Amino acid sequence: MGNAWFGVCACIDQASIGIVERWGRFDKLVPPGLHFFNPFAGECLAGVLSTRIRSLDVRIETKTKDNVFVQLICSIQYRVIKMNADDAFYELQNPQEQIQAYVFDVVRALVPRMNLDELFEQKGEVAKAVLGELEKVMAAYGYNIEHILMVDVIPDASVRKAMNDINAAQRLQLASVYKGEAEKVLLVKKAEAEAEAKYLGGVGVAKQRQAITDGLRENILNFSHKVEGTSAKEVMNLIMVTQYFDTIKDLGNSSKNTTIFIPHGPGHVRDITDQIRNGMMEAASSQV
Repeated sequence: MGNAWFGVCACIDQASIGIVERWGRFDKLVPPGLHFFNPFAGECLAGVLSTRIRSLDVRIETKTKDNVFVQLICSIQYRVIKMNADDAFYELQNPQEQIQAYVFDVVRALVPRMNLDELFEQKGEVAKAVLGELEKVMAAYGYNIEHILMVDVIPDASVRKAMNDINAAQRLQLASVYKGEAEKVLLVKKAEAEAEAKYLGGVGVAKQRQAITDGLRENILNFSHKVEGTSAKEVMNLIMVTQYFDTIKDLGNSSKNTTIFIPHGPGHVRDITDQIRNGMMEAASSQV
């Protein structure tokens, strides 16, 4: 509901304060409520001021220390001081323009001493500097500065694009480092697994050969004891013939289509036996 007055009386709303004049001069301040005035004594209601908090958004364009043009959006919250409402009514014609002029002055004196990164980090300090200056000045005119918020810092579009490109490049570089470390770990683990597999394969082959050797020795001993008159050489020749035919059988049963040409005949078995025996004898002589 708005304030209303009818010459001899006036109703002042809540959160408002009235300015009363007598014969054209300031006389007193009247609080919210119904008030009567004596026109014959020169009393009249000159005006009404709201004591609510008001907000003023100021957009300032300035340059930083590293020659980057930026726009700062500053939100100022202010209100009339009830006890000094007469100063606010008579001293300033347009308080918004006065506040805006001081904000421009403080910001354009402080921001050029900062580079762009410092401005983003210390925009709260800029707001404190503006608040300190405005409080000293506007208090003399009956206004109290409640809060100042540095809402946004907007660099030029080309500068924002350059900053985004730098950030993207740094993140890609970090991702490449992590990817390289992961590939390194994978290769190391793969090499370790291959080495372990080869080691275990070698152990398996060694055990297999040891088992074959033990089995051959046991077969030779058993055959020599059960069949009298046979020597170890004859038993070895018999085993070699048996192994030879087993090998030929395995080659014939192989599922792979592979053709192998080997000399075959009774005499070739003897040749193979002689070669193995000669090799064993040479190995024994070299050890001696």
